[in-house]
Amino acid sequence: MEYVMSSDHTACRYCGKYLSDIFSVSAPEHAEAIAHVKQCNLYKKGQVIFQEGAHPYGIYCINTGKVKLSHSGDEGRDQIIRLVKPGDLIGYKALISNEPYTATATVLEDSAVCFIPRDVFLQVLQKDTALSLRMMQILTSELRRAETKITHLAQKPVRERLAETLLTLKETYGLEEDEQTINVTLSREEIANLVGTATESAIRLLSEFKKEKVIDLPGKKIRILRLQQLIKMANLQD
Repeated sequence: MEYVMSSDHTACRYCGKYLSDIFSVSAPEHAEAIAHVKQCNLYKKGQVIFQEGAHPYGIYCINTGKVKLSHSGDEGRDQIIRLVKPGDLIGYKALISNEPYTATATVLEDSAVCFIPRDVFLQVLQKDTALSLRMMQILTSELRRAETKITHLAQKPVRERLAETLLTLKETYGLEEDEQTINVTLSREEIANLVGTATESAIRLLSEFKKEKVIDLPGKKIRILRLQQLIKMANLQD
């Protein structure tokens, strides 16, 4: 089920750049077919783009805003499996495999999202070998990230995982104008879900990082004060 503010597929000021980038490998007639049917939907913070268990009707490209993909785990606790930024595609795995969504896509801030209907996308994918290769590259890249995350969850201490998560947030969403504050607002529970730990543990460790003057915590924001120290704490391998 989709909760949409409004949409416009004829002259949308929000969607163009990222869709053009993704389908730049396609033949002109295929790119034109996509452009003819795509829609730009506007979502408010907290709205759901698609729900875990639902059947896919198309794919989505994030144009502005931020989105989280979460999976419902034991006892109803959500596990955030991916954070999405402008330029990312979502919903394509379920569509290509013809299976229900394995995650729920929820908007973290007001966002503009392009939607491409299932039938048109699959028709173009079957005809366009360059686009098929591009989608395989996207799938492979996501699989590699998932494998890395699973390895870290199994082997790295929670403290290192939290430091790495903060660095990942910085790389994904960038910094605000002060060049220190991570440009995304997440609840402590959401941060804990990303790290793979209890909310209480995430809160305690964030407080420890603050006491060590590695970060500051103005409200729900996170400001990185000592980037090199945070990198060292994450124990990242070259």
